[in-house]
Amino acid sequence: MKIDAMTTLYGIIGWPVSHSLSPLFQNGFIEHSGKNAAYVSFPVAPDQLEPALDGLWALGVAGFNVTVPHKEQAFVRTQADADARLIGAVNTVRRSDAGWQATNTDWQGFRSVVEGLQLPLQGADVLLFGAGGTSRAVLHALASLQVGRLFICNRNPDRLTALIDHARQAYPALSCLPLAWEQQAVDRVCATAPLLVNTTSVGLKDGQQFPFVLSGAGAAMDAVYRPDGDTAFTLAAREAGRMAVDGLPMLISQGAAAFAWWHDCAMPDCLASLRHIEEQLGRTPCHLPGWGRE
Repeated sequence: MKIDAMTTLYGIIGWPVSHSLSPLFQNGFIEHSGKNAAYVSFPVAPDQLEPALDGLWALGVAGFNVTVPHKEQAFVRTQADADARLIGAVNTVRRSDAGWQATNTDWQGFRSVVEGLQLPLQGADVLLFGAGGTSRAVLHALASLQVGRLFICNRNPDRLTALIDHARQAYPALSCLPLAWEQQAVDRVCATAPLLVNTTSVGLKDGQQFPFVLSGAGAAMDAVYRPDGDTAFTLAAREAGRMAVDGLPMLISQGAAAFAWWHDCAMPDCLASLRHIEEQLGRTPCHLPGWGRE
């Protein structure tokens, strides 16, 4: 990669951000496109978002991704588009004559992986674990896929009620139903749901197990990833006989959607990037036949 006085700068802000894989695949997208640009990490402490936005603007940064803990606060400090307003958070920002414009590509990343799994979800049941910020991006994607019934299971009843209320107001055509945090209720829905989705943090720590048996046929998607690809959720799903993927493909595909939004171009090749990163991490390749060449 050539860097000179004309190089355009992009990046990612978050805290912490040193572990992010975004520079790896975003710089790959840049190199493949032939653009004179570079993508770097910007560690921004939780209480430093506002001065950071001013500093990025002053330095001429053309665009950046946003990760925890800044997605909701960046939403209120930028000009968010319709998708981001429904989700209530932003993860991608670009410079414009009117200031910082923002969108949320997390939902596009999720939908892209569903399409990669080649799941026929129109009119089907889906079970979603979690009611935090990521769940709203998943909800947005599932509404666009016209799923039948969406069952949401969460430990905190107040957050569950808030997400159900939001879903019913924002997506009136979607049948959105609360599900008790108990095995019997989960079993009942698993029997009919071709897709299970986890947006909770349960099982991210070493040694933790997902609290439910995930029976039934179909697939399971985790919104978070581990370097080896084995989250507690994906392990539980595979043990029950389901195809399972962690959040790495979603991470790459949301980044590809961000790249396309910044540069007004087609999305880069997600599969090539996924295979490269899997090789770097030494992990087993995900099976995504809908992404081609599988």
